[in-house]
Amino acid sequence: MNGKALARVRPSGRQLAWQAMEFYGFIHFGMNTMTDREWGEGHDDPALFDPAALDADQWVRALKSAGMTGVILTCKHHDGFCLWPSGVTSYTVAASPWRGGRGDVVGEVAQAARRHGLKFGVYLSPWDRTEASYGGGATYDDFYVAQLTELLTRYGPVFSVWLDGANGEGPNGRRQTYDWERYYAVVRELQPDAVISVCGPDVRWCGNEAGDTRPDEWSVVPRALQDAERIADRSQQADDGAFARQAIRSDERDLGSRAALAGHEDDLVWYPAEVNTSIRPGWFHHPAEDGAVRPVEELFTIYLRSVGGNSCFLLNVPPARDGRLREADVAVLEGLGRRIADFRARRVKAAVTVSSGFAGDVATAWPSVARRPWRPDAADPLPRATLEFDRPRRIEAVCVGEDITQGQRIEHVVVRGRLGDGRWTALGEANAVGYQRILTFAPVEVDAVRVEVPGTRDTPVIARVAAVEAAS
Repeated sequence: MNGKALARVRPSGRQLAWQAMEFYGFIHFGMNTMTDREWGEGHDDPALFDPAALDADQWVRALKSAGMTGVILTCKHHDGFCLWPSGVTSYTVAASPWRGGRGDVVGEVAQAARRHGLKFGVYLSPWDRTEASYGGGATYDDFYVAQLTELLTRYGPVFSVWLDGANGEGPNGRRQTYDWERYYAVVRELQPDAVISVCGPDVRWCGNEAGDTRPDEWSVVPRALQDAERIADRSQQADDGAFARQAIRSDERDLGSRAALAGHEDDLVWYPAEVNTSIRPGWFHHPAEDGAVRPVEELFTIYLRSVGGNSCFLLNVPPARDGRLREADVAVLEGLGRRIADFRARRVKAAVTVSSGFAGDVATAWPSVARRPWRPDAADPLPRATLEFDRPRRIEAVCVGEDITQGQRIEHVVVRGRLGDGRWTALGEANAVGYQRILTFAPVEVDAVRVEVPGTRDTPVIARVAAVEAAS
């Protein structure tokens, strides 16, 4: 298979902006919060929705404290209750006692996000268990597009439109055949910078909700993976708590190696992965789960494997019935933010030498992108960058990142450390790199680190190489 052809598959501008966000939050909140359910059946009395202490600023501050860059709100879940005063249904916050029927959760979260410097995204369930036209073909599509239009025109810039594949029976006993292409066209027209995620062409669901990640995550994959119906078939189809604990299927562990791409050479797309999971067992808040908030170290491990595995990390944090995040969740988010900041702060300053070409500012770039990436000579038989430290250091991780504006080119990377006696020892290796790969290992005292690239699809273009010192 022609490696150069694989390297010519490139991300769009919206995909580049999304990838650079790295880590952002999901907020599941709505009628299900009030009824202590995950999947409401619709038709619950709007009077049940009255979160007296709702504080969108608290939500956003907590997400930001974890190092997140954006927030996606479940504007409408499968039960059909709208967190904004939609003009095409009466089943909304306007029919509730909250804020005297004049409230708008979507508006409050969008404004809070802007105040605190986070980007805003929307989740709008295609399945609606209250709307009578669901299952009625174009009539329901008209309804869904009207709601999508409201969300994309009232609340400012949107960075993500998150679409899942749930597709149950409606009140008439029929399932709706979603007009995905029409939905995508509306997003492109109204929010051209927004990525369409999961059941969409821009961002790929990693395949589970447990935070499980692949050994190697490739952004260049067969176009067939964009098929929304295929994604929907593999998505959660029932209110089953076991689904959230399932790992990636064994037959989907490798989506983009040369072997996996064989036979698809002429039909490839840039379709990067998002890893999504919840801070609790459920997606909505349940008082019985207040003691089951995931610990900082577990979430930090998922962060390293997702953000450090050529994916973005979407972490759900559900507010409680009163409209506030519980202190246990807030404390874990703050602890996670400190853990991430500490990890980044332990990047070791180093002098860089390269086997060929101009090193640019690649060694000092992480966690941002180098202004001048390193591109070794095309004839270099083993491209390698060496980071020399001012003294021996106990190193626990090495971060490598490609300039993905030039595609995903690295197929094998090896990291070595130089011991006190001058010998080089292997510290870690991987296949896929992409936007960012963080290789972790037991701390080793070395005075230099060398990153070798023995396998490529085309001449590599490297934007970041950094070594991280172990905590003292």
